[in-house]
Amino acid sequence: MTCDETVLGGTLARLLMRSRASRPQDLPGLVDAAARDLGAAAARVYLVDVQQRHLVPLPGQDGQDGQDGEDGEDVEDVEATLAGRAYRLQRTQVSAGPPPVGWFPLVDGVERIGVLRVVGMPEPGTVGCWEALAALAALLVVSKSAFSDVLVRTTRDRPMSLQAELLWAFLPPRTIGTRDVTSSAVLEPAYDVGGDAFDHSVAGGRLHLSVFDAMGHDLASGGASSVALAACRSTRRAGGDLAAIAQAIDRTLGRWIPDRLLTAVVADLDAATGELAWINCGHPTPLLIRGRHVVAGAMQRRAELPLGLGFHDRGPQPVHHIRLQPGDRVLVYTDGVTDARSATGETFGEERLTDTLVRHMASGEPAPEALRRLIHALLAHQDHRLRDDATIVLAEWHPDGRGE
Repeated sequence: MTCDETVLGGTLARLLMRSRASRPQDLPGLVDAAARDLGAAAARVYLVDVQQRHLVPLPGQDGQDGQDGEDGEDVEDVEATLAGRAYRLQRTQVSAGPPPVGWFPLVDGVERIGVLRVVGMPEPGTVGCWEALAALAALLVVSKSAFSDVLVRTTRDRPMSLQAELLWAFLPPRTIGTRDVTSSAVLEPAYDVGGDAFDHSVAGGRLHLSVFDAMGHDLASGGASSVALAACRSTRRAGGDLAAIAQAIDRTLGRWIPDRLLTAVVADLDAATGELAWINCGHPTPLLIRGRHVVAGAMQRRAELPLGLGFHDRGPQPVHHIRLQPGDRVLVYTDGVTDARSATGETFGEERLTDTLVRHMASGEPAPEALRRLIHALLAHQDHRLRDDATIVLAEWHPDGRGE
């Protein structure tokens, strides 16, 4: 069968209609049926796990209630497989077969969520057909994930701590963006995160980003970061500026969680002009990366006191400004990144942080992949036993449209 626009449009429309009242576990079968209608032998949806190490097939297809096989033999490794390459680079990968097998990235906006495997594609020239199917499958997965424990469990290989469950419920997608700006984030230890959190959003031609690091590593720490996220969003959505956000977080923590402090960077980037404004409340200094180098001291300013002391609620605090150049990247991180120690006591450090990131991005990897590799390097440095939360957010201004 040739996948022309009429056939494709009808198939996607039927898939969309059938999915409306379907259960989340019906989704794999519906996508497979759509692929067969287009002439393929079979199709399967894979989601990436929380730590972006494996691609796991969605349960529910072929009458199954769980993952393929007790030993997970159908799980695809992100690092070492063609499926993983499609995920990492966000580019379609096809093996000649027989039968031919295509791996198509599942992307929600600019957020990577998994891949679609299509077996027995009828013609090499129909790649666009399967990419369209993958695009719709991604949207359906995201829409069902909002109320489906089945889909959420697929992305986990063990239970989360209570504080981690609390924080992940508040966090936005790891990657967001437009043609002018993108922002990507990673957070570890994913299953036991305590006090770190991040936020980013795009509205009115501005990218907002914030990074929080609450004192401690328990449920109260997770509660403090969650409260900070809520206060930040509430103030921002009501039209408040950065100073108002800092004041709102300070006031809220002082009233409801008075024994917890947190450091923070809250920032806004004007996508039209490249002007970056930020407030630093006791946090490590953000870094400006231009080309393959860190611009020394570019964002070094006097940091204000942490939030929760009541200091910021007494009056507006200084808002700093810098004008970015096209292609500039701003790196915000928590001290759990640079302070992570190896078995021999060697810290990960700022230099290793930036060198690792710049090296991967210089090789052509997209920002989300560079951050994935960076956080895995950090985990390896500390033998996969992080003693503190580690969060990294990377924002890039690309007004020439390289974010498309």
